[in-house]
Parts: sequence; C-alpha cells; structure tokens
Amino acid sequence: MTTRSRAVRSSYTCTECGHRTAQWNGRCPGCQAWGTLTEQAEPARAPAAASRRVAAGAPSTPARPIAEVELDSAKARPSGVDELDRVLGGGLVPGAVVLLAGEPGVGKSTLLLEVAAKAASVGPTARTVLYVTGEESAGQVRLRAERTGALHDRLYLAAESDLSSILGHVDALRPDLLIIDSVQTMTSPDVDGTPGGVTQTRAVTVALTALAKERGLPVLLVGHVTKDGNIAGPRVLEHLVDVVLSFEGDKHSTLRMVRGVKNRFGPADEVGCFELRDSGIVGLPDPSGLFLARFGATQASVVPGTAVTVVMDGRRPLLAEVQALVATSSMPTPRRAVSGLDSARVAMLLAVLERRGGVRLQDSEVYTATVGGMKVTEPAADLALAMAVASAKNDVALPPDLIVLGELGLAGEVRRVSGVDRRLAEAARLGFTHALVPPGSDTRGSGMKITEVSDVSQVLSRIKR
Repeated sequence: MTTRSRAVRSSYTCTECGHRTAQWNGRCPGCQAWGTLTEQAEPARAPAAASRRVAAGAPSTPARPIAEVELDSAKARPSGVDELDRVLGGGLVPGAVVLLAGEPGVGKSTLLLEVAAKAASVGPTARTVLYVTGEESAGQVRLRAERTGALHDRLYLAAESDLSSILGHVDALRPDLLIIDSVQTMTSPDVDGTPGGVTQTRAVTVALTALAKERGLPVLLVGHVTKDGNIAGPRVLEHLVDVVLSFEGDKHSTLRMVRGVKNRFGPADEVGCFELRDSGIVGLPDPSGLFLARFGATQASVVPGTAVTVVMDGRRPLLAEVQALVATSSMPTPRRAVSGLDSARVAMLLAVLERRGGVRLQDSEVYTATVGGMKVTEPAADLALAMAVASAKNDVALPPDLIVLGELGLAGEVRRVSGVDRRLAEAARLGFTHALVPPGSDTRGSGMKITEVSDVSQVLSRIKR
C-alpha cells in the first residue's frame, strides 16, 4: 500500500476582521461584511502529541515585589498638544503604542504632524521625531508642514512602506518618537499577503509593538476605518496596541473630536476638541460656545423653539442647544425631520408631549436639530427638546439664562441624570443662572437658582402663550 502525502488544504480569512473559516461564504460570519473572504492555502497540521510539555526556561528578569518596581518607565510626557494629552491621560508614555483611527480627510495626518512639530520644537524638552509616510510622498508632507508651520530641524521625514527600511531608519536616527502614517500601507518582507491585508497588518503591528517595548519608544500609528466606521484590519489589532483613539468630524464642519476608545494609561472616556483651519489644527479647551446660537443673548433676541442643556461627552460637560420648528401642515402625514438627534427618541418624545402634556402635534410638521453640527444622543437632553418643541408650538421663548436637564419617561415623569453637579458648574461658568432639574438631584455648590420638576405637565405649565 502506498502512503498518501499530506494534502494541502485551504482556509478562508476575512480581510476586515480576520475571521477564519474552512468554507467560503459570500458573507463573513464574524463581521457580516460581504465579499471579504479570501482563500489561503496551508498545509495540514500533524496531530498534536497527547503528552507534550513545555520546558522551563530561564526568566529574562527576576520577579520583584510590586512596590519596588520603578515608575519612571510609566510616566507620561506631554506631547505639546493639550487636548490630545487630555485624552491620553497626561501625555505619551515611553513604549506606548497609540492607534489613531478616522475617516479619510478628517485630519489625522495634520494632527500627528502638529504633534511631531510640538515634540521637535526647540526647548529643553525637544525630542527627535521620525515621521514615516506610506500614503503620501515626502514632498506632499513637506508642503503641509510648511503651511502649518511644522518645519523643525529635529523632525525627520521618510517616505517608506517596507518595515525593514523603517527599522533601519530607527537604528540610524534613534528617535524619541515614531509616527507611522499609516499602518495599513506598511509591509513586512517576512510575511506573505497584500499590503493592508489581515496578515500583513497584524505582522507589522506586532513588530512595531515589540520595537516600542524594547526601546521605550512611543509609537503613533494612523489607522484606516471601514465604511461602517470600525477600525480596518483584524480585531486583534486593537488588542495589540496600548491606546486606541477615534478621530471624528463632519466634513461640513471644522470641529474635530478625538475620543478615547481604549487606554491602558488613563481614562478611556475622555474627549478632546479641535478646530481644523487652513493653517493647521488647533485645540479648543472651551468649545461650548460653538454649540450655542444664542450665547450671550437677551430675552428680546431669543427666538421661540430653542432650549439649552448640558450633555456629558465622556467625562466632559458640553453645553448644547436644541432647536425645534413646528409648522401647520395640510398633509395626511405631517413630516418629521431630525438633524443631530436620535430620530427614534425624538418620535417617542413627541408622543409623550401629545399624550401626557396635551401638546397637539398630529396636524403639524416638526423639525428638530442641534447647533454647530453636534450629535446629541444622551437621554439627559429629553426635557430640553420637549421644552423646545412646546416653545415652538406656543410661540413663547424660554429665558436666555435657563438650563434644562432631565430624562423623560413614557409616563411623562422626569428622571434623574448623572453628573448634575458638573453639568451645573459648567453652565454657571458660562453665565447661566437658572436651571430646571429632576427631583433629588445633587445641586450643592452650583450657585444657581434651582427648580425641581417631576413631570412633563409641570414643565409645560411654564410655557404659556
């Protein structure tokens, strides 16, 4: 009898999430993406030995009591961009790998070039920075640096996409900060696969992470996102790095936000605000005024249909203005339009207003929106939106110094929200003096006139024609 050689079997790997399956499918079972499974040949593995053991090896460093471990290796150094340091938890930690992901054209490269310029600026804390670009030519990055004022002698630029060449640049320059733009364009010569594929992206990230930990070198990686807004590449990519940041922004607005998704060195729910300008990107330490159309307005200039609330974006309180317009309609089904708000929640609030508050809306078109391109999905804005709709319906303007906080239930009750003390402190800092809050809220030290409201009818009684 002739022995049959081991057959080569095929597996299929998703280029989006890295899910592996033995059979081809049009849709990935892991991330539900269509047409992302690619075939990969692999030899059949021999059955593992039943009694295989791992031999003990010599430890690289002896174990020590935790109190004797030095803290210098985990102390963050400011990057020079205050809003980014706020999200990072104080700055860049030596050996940390940070993944910054966002849509094309949102400003990721501009932000990291600003970080590189601040780190390489002349001063006692100036550092040598290596900026590696795989998507643009060196001349393109040079033009952007000249436009944003990011030209410094300690900032080095390399247009490379090969991992071995990048490691050669690191050995030659010995930088204090490494920026890779972007990780999906880098390739490792020791691994098969196309650039941006699951295998290549994982191998490049593993190699850069090992380099960062070995030399104590902070590494900033630019990452792409899919059409669904998720980070492109295998899901394990987010587990390999220390910090994952999401860079968000509307193409019709100059406002940009950096959100912490994962952070091993600080809070993972911080938000940094930036404004994208022709001269570069600028941090906004006080962005609340961007979301208020009636900031500093008087009672005579306030238009009916507006209300101001305070939302928590991560741990940061931001004032937001919600607007409503109610117009009579002769159509059998009046239109409902929503911008910057959750359409399902707006529909629920309109039903509560009509059933529990007696506001007739069935024959009216209702348009609701936020100011400044802000997206508000927090339930704490329910009461403000209800008052804005009722104000527009009755054509009665709310006081300009009024802040409204509270979540509305289906029974018309006003529910408590978290962080009332921080919300009121932010509103008082910007000049608001009166607040409507749910009963039992913590309002100590706010310095404002506080009125507790328990149901929607009690709130609407304040809006009279």
